[in-house]
Amino acid sequence: MLLNEKTVVITGASRGIGKGIAEIFARQGANIAFTYSSSEAQAADLEAALSAHGTKIKAYKSDASNFEACEKLAEAVNADFGQVDVLINNAGITKDNLLMRMSEEDFDEVIRVNLKSVFNMTKAFQRGFLKQRSGSIINISSIVGVKGNAGQANYAASKAGIIGFTKSIALELGSRNIRSNAIAPGFIETEMTDKLDAAVVQQWRDGIPLKRGGSVEDVANACLFFASDLSSYVTGQVLLVDGGMLT
Repeated sequence: MLLNEKTVVITGASRGIGKGIAEIFARQGANIAFTYSSSEAQAADLEAALSAHGTKIKAYKSDASNFEACEKLAEAVNADFGQVDVLINNAGITKDNLLMRMSEEDFDEVIRVNLKSVFNMTKAFQRGFLKQRSGSIINISSIVGVKGNAGQANYAASKAGIIGFTKSIALELGSRNIRSNAIAPGFIETEMTDKLDAAVVQQWRDGIPLKRGGSVEDVANACLFFASDLSSYVTGQVLLVDGGMLT
């Protein structure tokens, strides 16, 4: 029970990586406040399933890319839970296209949802962290933010921006015992990748030293390390969860 009595906020947790993080954290004793944007039925199902572990679980419909919505969310979560110990900025989207075909709207939206949301949420919850002189901020980046990827200039820019933000906040808040780290997942197999051509997926697996795609649990376990006291002397770091893809 590495997270016993800790309260964790996770954005975009109704499915995919966010859901996997919430499931493992609940099993480790965390109280969880998680957000969703539109998947109301999925969020309700997850809230009920996680509550079975005996901890406090609550879903909030909130847009992490909206500054005022994040301020209101922080007020609501603090009122409901009393204290937040861990913030996981996971919400994100893709709108892939070659630069010559990418619209300004698609570039701006990916930056807003993926990068500005991290600023919004960190700004909203840092007051509590500063007051209690403790906290762990975990930002979900991507190996695309480290190496880039053709057809994903907007996504790569947003995920690289998250890394720069993470390191800067680690420097700003370290003296208050507030840690800031990032996780950069590689090829993670989710319900989204299930829709891809099987031969293409296998080709990607073959190019990874561990010869498999990652699971949401692989990412969640890395988050568990950063959220728990096991990483109490780790801040400003980017952990690649990629099966050795960038080695």
